[in-house]
Amino acid sequence: MNKKLQVFVSSTYTDLIEERQAAVEAILDAGHIPAGMELFKAGNESQLKTIYKWIDESDVYMLILGGRYGSVESKSGKSYTQLEYEYALSKNIPVFSVVINNSYLTQKINSMGYDKVTEQDNPDKYKSFKEFVISKIIREVSDSKDIQIAIHSTLNEFINEYDLTGWIRNSKENDTNQLLKDNTNLLKENNLLNKQIQKLQEQLNAKSKEQFGNFSFDELVKKRSEFHKIIIASPYFREMEQTLFDLGMKSDIDFITIQSFPND
Repeated sequence: MNKKLQVFVSSTYTDLIEERQAAVEAILDAGHIPAGMELFKAGNESQLKTIYKWIDESDVYMLILGGRYGSVESKSGKSYTQLEYEYALSKNIPVFSVVINNSYLTQKINSMGYDKVTEQDNPDKYKSFKEFVISKIIREVSDSKDIQIAIHSTLNEFINEYDLTGWIRNSKENDTNQLLKDNTNLLKENNLLNKQIQKLQEQLNAKSKEQFGNFSFDELVKKRSEFHKIIIASPYFREMEQTLFDLGMKSDIDFITIQSFPND
C-alpha cells in the first residue's frame, strides 16, 4: 500500500512504556507512521498547542488507557491525555482506544508496584475519564500482543471506512508514472514522424531520378535557385513546382504564361 497513515499515540508514559513500544512496532509493521509526544514533558500551554498541531496533522488518534490519569494541565484541571483525547474528538479525527483490562493491570501492579500503575492523585478524575472513554467503541486488551492485533485490525477498518489523506511513500510516484506515459506517447509520435519523413525522402529520391524534358529534377531545382522571380510557361517547371509543393517544399517562383524556357 502506498498510502501511509500518521497515527498519534496518546497515553500516560512511565506506566505504559512497554505498551507504547508495542503500539509503535505494530503501526510500523502495518506500514504506517507513529507519532506521539513522549519526548516532550507535559507542562505548559505552548506545548499543548504543539501537541494539538501534531494531532491536526495526524490521520488517526489512538489512546492507550491504563490505570493512571496523568499529568494535569493547570488551566483546565484536566490531564494532558484527556485534553488530547477530547481535542481529537472535537476535530472529527478517527479515534480508537485500547483499554487495559483488570487482569492485565493486576499483572503490571505485581511487576511494577501499585503506586506506579494506579492513579493516586486524581482517582475521581481518572474514573470519570475512563467512563467517558469506555462509553465509546473500545478494545480491551490483556497483553501487549492484544494491542498490536487491535492496531492492525482497526487501521484496516479505518482505511476502508474513512477517506484519509495519509502520506504517499513516494510523493513523485504519480508524476513519474505520468511522465513515463507522456514519454511513451512522444516516442510513438516521434516514430510516426520519422516514418513520414522517410516516406517523403523516398518520394523525393524517386522524383530526383525523373526527367523533366531535357532536365533532371536536381538540375531544375538548381535552375530555380538562380531566379527570385521568373516569368515562364514551361510545363516542366510547373510540374516540378507542384512536386515541391506536394513534398512540402516552398516555391519562390511565380508563373505568368508569356514565354518558354530555353531548352524546353
